[in-house]
Amino acid sequence: MLIGSSTRRVAILGGVRIPFARGFTAYADVDNQELLNATLNALIERFHLQGERLGDVIAGAVSKHPKDFNLTRESVLSSALDPHTPGLDVQRACGTSLEAAILVANKIALGQIDVGIAGGVDTVSDPPILYPRSFQRLLLRSAHGRSTWQRLEPWLRLRPRDLKPVPPTVVEPQTGLSMGESCELMAKHWHISREEQDRLALDSHRLAAAAWREGFYADQVVPHRGLASDNNVRPDTSLEKLAQLKPSFDRSGAGTLTAGNSTPLTDGAAVLLLASEAWAAAHELPVLAFLRAGKSWAVDFVKGHEGLLMAPAYAVAAILRDTGLALQDFDYYEIHEAFAAVPLCLFKAWESADYCRERLGWNTALGAINRSRLNVKGGSVAIGHPFAATGARILTVLAKLLATDPRAKRGLASACTAGGMGVTAILERA
Repeated sequence: MLIGSSTRRVAILGGVRIPFARGFTAYADVDNQELLNATLNALIERFHLQGERLGDVIAGAVSKHPKDFNLTRESVLSSALDPHTPGLDVQRACGTSLEAAILVANKIALGQIDVGIAGGVDTVSDPPILYPRSFQRLLLRSAHGRSTWQRLEPWLRLRPRDLKPVPPTVVEPQTGLSMGESCELMAKHWHISREEQDRLALDSHRLAAAAWREGFYADQVVPHRGLASDNNVRPDTSLEKLAQLKPSFDRSGAGTLTAGNSTPLTDGAAVLLLASEAWAAAHELPVLAFLRAGKSWAVDFVKGHEGLLMAPAYAVAAILRDTGLALQDFDYYEIHEAFAAVPLCLFKAWESADYCRERLGWNTALGAINRSRLNVKGGSVAIGHPFAATGARILTVLAKLLATDPRAKRGLASACTAGGMGVTAILERA
C-alpha cells in the first residue's frame, strides 16, 4: 500500500558481483550461501553500508538445498549490515534477481522502505542430489518405528535401485523437454539459422572481452576464490571455431543450438543497491539511473502453441503499452541470451506485423531494434548465466551505461525464464 500521497522515483546506485565461473571450476567446492555472502559483503563495503539497517534485502536461487530455506536472511545475518535488516527469498527462475529488483523498487516507490538490495545466486557445482521416493519412504518408516524391529524391518526391503541418485535436470515438467530442446523448436519455427546464432555468440564474446580490457567491469566485479574475471569469455573464438561444434540438443542433422551459442552452466552471484533519491542524497551516493517500470508475463507453451522462452516478447509489448514508449525509444538493450537463438526469435516476433497483431494485441509490428546497441558489454553466452544472478548483472550494466553516456536517455532489460515466463524493466538516465 502507498505510504504518503504520491509515489517516488527509484534510484539504482550500483551493483556488485563476483566473477561468473563455468560450473565445476573456480567455485566447485563452495555453496550458494558462500557466494551470496561474499557478494553481499562486497556491496556493503563498496557503499559503506556497515551497520546500516536497510528496508529489505530480496534475493534468491533457482537450485538450492533444503538447508538454504532462508538463504537471503542468513546472508544478511552473516554480513556487516544491521541484523535488524529483513531478508526475503524469491524465485522466478532465470528472472529471479530482475524480479527481486522490481519488488524492492515497488517498496521504495510506495514509501514502504527507503533503501534495499536485490540479487541472486546460483551454483551448478553444488546441486541437491535426490534419491528415489522409495528410499525416502523406507527412511521415514524406519525413523517412525517404535520398536527395534520396526526400525530395522524396512531395511530388509532395500534394493539397489533405491540407492540410485536422481540427478538434477533442467526439464519442463509439463512437456518433458529441456530448455535447449524447447529453444530448438523456437529456432525452427522462426527460421533462425545456425550462422545467425554463431554470429551473435561471437559478438557476445568479443564485446565481453573488450569490456574487460577497457576496465568497464572494474568497479562491478570483485575477485573470489582466486578468480578475478569471468572465465567463460573467449576472446579468441571465431565463426570458424564455432561452426565446428556439434548440435547439443537435436542431433538429427537439423539442430542448430550448440555449446558455443548457448550459455554454459555457471556459478556466481550478483546484487544491486536501490534507494529513494532522498536516501541517496543523505548518504552522498550518486544515482546511476532510475528504475522506471517493470513487468512480468507468462505464455502457454504447453497447449498455446507458443515457444517456452517467448514470454519477453509479451512482457516488452506490455511495458511499452504501460509507458507509452516505442521499442526504438531506447539507447541500450540488455536482453538475456539464454541461447543466442532467444533474442533472435524475439526480434523476428517484434518485426512481424501478424505476430504483434494476433499475439501481442498491437495494430502494427513493434519493429526492429538497433542491434549495435544490444548487449554492448557482452551477453550471457559469453559472460555466463548463474540462473538467479543474471538479472542483477544486466541491470547493473545497463545503469552504468546510462550513467556514462551523456547522450543516452533510457535502456530496456529483459530475461526469459523456465516455465514460460519473462521479466522486463525500463531504466532511465539520472
